[in-house]
Amino acid sequence: MGQTSKNRVLVGRLAIVAMAALGAALGYLLGNGLAIIQTTEWLSQTSEAVAAHDSAALAEARSVLNSMQRLSSGFCSASEMEHFKSLVFRSEYIKDAGRIRGGRIECAVTSGDSLSILGRLRPDLRLAGGAAAYRNLPTNENTERKRVLLRLGSAYVVFPLGLPPTSGPIPMQLAITTRPNGISSQDLAATVANEVAALFAAIAGRGGRGSKLNSTYCSESNFDCVTSTTSIPDAIHSQSGLLASSALAGGLAGILCGMGFSFVYCSRRELTCQLRRAIKHNDLKVVYQPIVNLETREIVGAEALARWTDEDNNNVDPELFVKAAEDSGFVGSITRHVLQSILRDFAPMIQKRPGFHVSLNVAASDLADPNFLPMLESALREFNVRPQNLVVEITERSAANSESAKETIRNLRRLGHSIHIDDFGAGYSNLDRLLYLYADTIKIDKAFTKTIGAESIAGLILPQIMNMAQSLNLEVIVEGIETTQQADYFSSATKRIYGQGWLFGRPMTAEALCAELIDNPLIRHAMPVGYSMFGIKAVGV
Repeated sequence: MGQTSKNRVLVGRLAIVAMAALGAALGYLLGNGLAIIQTTEWLSQTSEAVAAHDSAALAEARSVLNSMQRLSSGFCSASEMEHFKSLVFRSEYIKDAGRIRGGRIECAVTSGDSLSILGRLRPDLRLAGGAAAYRNLPTNENTERKRVLLRLGSAYVVFPLGLPPTSGPIPMQLAITTRPNGISSQDLAATVANEVAALFAAIAGRGGRGSKLNSTYCSESNFDCVTSTTSIPDAIHSQSGLLASSALAGGLAGILCGMGFSFVYCSRRELTCQLRRAIKHNDLKVVYQPIVNLETREIVGAEALARWTDEDNNNVDPELFVKAAEDSGFVGSITRHVLQSILRDFAPMIQKRPGFHVSLNVAASDLADPNFLPMLESALREFNVRPQNLVVEITERSAANSESAKETIRNLRRLGHSIHIDDFGAGYSNLDRLLYLYADTIKIDKAFTKTIGAESIAGLILPQIMNMAQSLNLEVIVEGIETTQQADYFSSATKRIYGQGWLFGRPMTAEALCAELIDNPLIRHAMPVGYSMFGIKAVGV
């Protein structure tokens, strides 16, 4: 099982690495989406800000023009120019003002003759109230930035339009176009819908390398629509910090998910979890080892033994998984499973051979469980089996310190069950415990059987155990008999001694044992150690 544990650890580590990589990739993709969404928000804010700027400039220009039209201090006179100059200097947006006559600039506050070509141009727009707008006029300071001239009668003002192309937190371009007259709210909604569709296409990666993100805003009070544009690569690359943070967060989330998966996976593969599933799905096997009268070599009974192959196809030591079930509090499920198997396998045989019995191993927690006796009686009634045919095996320590367990044992005796003390001598055996437990039979631990024919201190105890059993009128079952020498040693001791071990058969299926009981109930020839006398492979030790 060591290699299996290593494999589980390896699977867990691979899961963590894979989930971390997947999380980082998903985080990076999420970062791309967030970058595009954030960029679109910045574009929208820029377009709206520029449109608001132009609306404010247009409103101020109209106000200044109205003020200029009301002046009557003389066309381009010195006093008029001083007044124009004061209007320009006090204004936030107006950069120049003056008079036009015959399509030429007659006087100006700052530009002089730089706009003398105005007469060759046609107005781009005719506005309400008689005003005319000339767009895209060049400036001396920045040829890429355009200005707007607004004329009312002979008065005109000049104000800048929009922001520089590099304005904003990311590289973007601004396009300011004249809004068509009569544009409807449905048209604006369609424009917004198209921009949203382009946004999601970009997030989904369907935009292509040259794809653009844009946002258009049309002011209700202005004649302009402002469109901010940037490329998707610029939008993503300008936010590398966001991408790195998203990838890192995704990687950390992946590690946590991988650790969670690894924990769940390894937990599900733990012994107790696998054992619970095996019991639930009836995957525990029950095999039976024959018990033989050592004088007549007749098969008089069998001990039921649970066997389990885990989900990694490993045979698990019964002591290991029974102990795990005891520690986890569900050993009673194993007891019920074994009991049902005994009754299902041997009820017909027992009815034909009423002297045959099967031993059921019972844990201390079973004896302390108030539902144990009712469950046992109900199962026996269901299969029409007498209590005399079902032996209850307990260990010395299972009931030594529990009054409820001792009471259960006494009740089992009253019902007709025989009580066997399993592995006698392995613990601190004494006469008091035997008296308290009302035992009928003791099973001598195989550790003492192995001392026969060998010089061992433990071998000196064996005759004393036999004498004690005889004096207390107890039957004896010797475990672990593997040689004819061991069998012969006990067969001459008393007429009420029985043997159990590989010499008489390894644990086998119920079908094999029932067949042997019908065909050959007497064991007359000892078979070599390591083989089953019934001609079938052993299921387990």
